[in-house]
Amino acid sequence: MLVRLAECISSVGSMNPEERLYADFAAENLIPLWTQVGDLMPVHPKPRARPHVWEWKTLHPLAERAGELVPVGRGGERRAIALANPGLGGLPYATPTLWAAIQYLGPREVAPEHRHTQNAFRFVVEGEGVWTVVNGDPVAMRRGDFLLTPGWHFHGHHNTTDAPMAWIDGLDIPLVHHTDTSFFEFGPDQVTDSSTPSVSRSERLWAHPGLRPVSALGATPSSPIAAYRWEHTDRALDEQLALEDEGHPGTVEPGHAAVRYTNPTTGGDVMPTIRAEFHRLRPGTATAARREVGSSVYQVFDGEGSVTLDGAERRLTRGDLVVVPSWCAWSFRAETRFDLFRFADTPVFEGLHQYREEPA
Repeated sequence: MLVRLAECISSVGSMNPEERLYADFAAENLIPLWTQVGDLMPVHPKPRARPHVWEWKTLHPLAERAGELVPVGRGGERRAIALANPGLGGLPYATPTLWAAIQYLGPREVAPEHRHTQNAFRFVVEGEGVWTVVNGDPVAMRRGDFLLTPGWHFHGHHNTTDAPMAWIDGLDIPLVHHTDTSFFEFGPDQVTDSSTPSVSRSERLWAHPGLRPVSALGATPSSPIAAYRWEHTDRALDEQLALEDEGHPGTVEPGHAAVRYTNPTTGGDVMPTIRAEFHRLRPGTATAARREVGSSVYQVFDGEGSVTLDGAERRLTRGDLVVVPSWCAWSFRAETRFDLFRFADTPVFEGLHQYREEPA
């Protein structure tokens, strides 16, 4: 639009009153709403981000190659490879609000400590032997664990084994970037505590079902639990399906068990900008098709199945990552027992009272 108005300026002498009006708008860096309303206020969301699938069998070998060639240290900070949505013009974002990456740490490597405004988590689809140290608290990382690094918490990672390890990172980097609210600070080059306890101090204090320490009754913006362990997630999902077998309520739809990771100080989401869940489908189960405001990323933790995104079906297997943009119609179908980790930007839009969901 500004280009067209600028062209009008070059022919001022031949302008009619309307052309002169638009030329004067352009000269003052003004754009009238009536020329933009269809793009600015469409009748339903029209995301630039596209539905997309990244296959683990491709991602992991690329991360291994990076492990051989790219060092971890100051400057790059992390050997993390972002999922770049093909609809976002080369930006390193999975969606306009969510950043997702595969991070790879080689044998005996240390990723130095730092902190930043952005909220972050890790989810482990395979491997063990790495500890992430969050504000001085060493937290073991094992398959199926969901681990938090809330904004402005110092954190670093160290691999205690002779084998590499990879996991996925999720952050709200795009949201923080677009709102010009980012801060970053370096910490020590080595982790502040290199011990390797099986249970972190935060878990010892907070991770007891239904129990809260009286010494810490205030609400916190993010969950104080550093790690949500796989054994608890797995057991909760199994019990939901067992209750369904016994004729009792417990699943979100037939054959579909799901849990949400929560902040025990508020009962809400684990972090202000990120929702995290885990879903388990029985073999042969298909979820109801739906669409919702806001975007999400799924990773297949185990099993085989498929996802349908705006009518296009893709087969999925262990480790594959799926991005679901805002208002994209989606559903999953399980061939075997099908386990899915999910994270989404839903808390942002619930907080803005803009969230909407409907059957597709």
